[in-house]
Amino acid sequence: MIDKKRLEAQFSHLAKITAPGRGINRLAFTDADWEGRSYIISLMKDAHLEIRQDAFGNVIGTRRGKYDELPAVMCGSHADSVPDGGNFDGIVGILSAVEAAKRMDEEGFANERTLEVVLFMNEESSRFGSATLGSKAMRGLLPENDLTRLKDKSGVTLYDALKSRDLDPDGLKSAVYKRPLCAFLEIHIEQGKVLEHEKIPVGVVTGIAAPTRMRVKFIGSADHSGATPMGMRKDALCAASELILFIESAAASQKEPPVVGTVGVIDIKPGALNVIPGEATLGIDIRSIDAAAKQNVADLTRKKAREIASRRGIDIQIEELNDDPPVALSKNMVDFLSSMCEKSGVPYIRMPSGAGHDSMHWADYAPTGMLFLPCRGGISHNPAEYASLDDIATAANVLEAALRELTRKDKDLR
Repeated sequence: MIDKKRLEAQFSHLAKITAPGRGINRLAFTDADWEGRSYIISLMKDAHLEIRQDAFGNVIGTRRGKYDELPAVMCGSHADSVPDGGNFDGIVGILSAVEAAKRMDEEGFANERTLEVVLFMNEESSRFGSATLGSKAMRGLLPENDLTRLKDKSGVTLYDALKSRDLDPDGLKSAVYKRPLCAFLEIHIEQGKVLEHEKIPVGVVTGIAAPTRMRVKFIGSADHSGATPMGMRKDALCAASELILFIESAAASQKEPPVVGTVGVIDIKPGALNVIPGEATLGIDIRSIDAAAKQNVADLTRKKAREIASRRGIDIQIEELNDDPPVALSKNMVDFLSSMCEKSGVPYIRMPSGAGHDSMHWADYAPTGMLFLPCRGGISHNPAEYASLDDIATAANVLEAALRELTRKDKDLR
């Protein structure tokens, strides 16, 4: 059984590691993120895990098994946050994984397969506009040109951010994880309302939706707001507004399978009250658990953006940020995690994930599973994000039991 008081102290400690602002601010590779990473490394060391880092900064803590030559078991999550975020997204997963390893160490548990506990870097898209970069690097899915193509709002490239932390972006290929795995596990807050509404403590995830993200820039003319007649304007913001409403309508019209579309970023230039907006840049996020449905809405969005620009006589630039495929998780793993809940006497439901996670990049490498736990009001990516310690402990105990079972030499879900 996991130590609830120890977990409570760790959540409390991490809540204090944040840049100024509301809630938690640990954007990838910032000082706060690096401090949080250092704290989690200290917890890994306390659990007597062997620590190594890869070229991207992912931290891997290893608990050697009696039969180290066998495919290993991996679990973990991330610790970076969105701006003004919460202290449970990602943190539940990595702290629970380390705690499971700590309990194995304290009890002298003899795992036969090796256990790898991973802290993935840069899971959130908030800083560089693209998500799950650490796990992509480990899987060889991060293009090298993304290191210089992806930039934050200050113009800092991903390459420069890695260099600033004495990491090795030039050695990105060395970050690719090559050891065979027999299983990958992650637990996470649901980031939705289903579990809380149904009063169910655990969700066994069946599949993971994935985002298509793009940046669309309308380029008009920044003219005087008083001296330019309405019929002679090239207002980039008005063009962008049309596209925002179109995305809402296009996503809502896709009933089954459902698609969600969000414009989470609007950047207007020059941003003066008496100047017609000459540039308007939108950050667009389109998601579904169905690849074809997601692709359809994304294609309609690009087509509509070009039509709006042409009709209004303004220029347009469309930058593709990422296009991740939705993932169905292993049926064997879903059945296994369901059985672990039943053996533990924990009520559960099977459910899809509407959010993307590091887990989705491991599903083609090894049987992959996720456990969800409720978060209050379904709120996430927000200072009000909250999960009860009882619910965290319930899911963490299922995780620990699953890891003990999966690290047996005769247990293989492939």
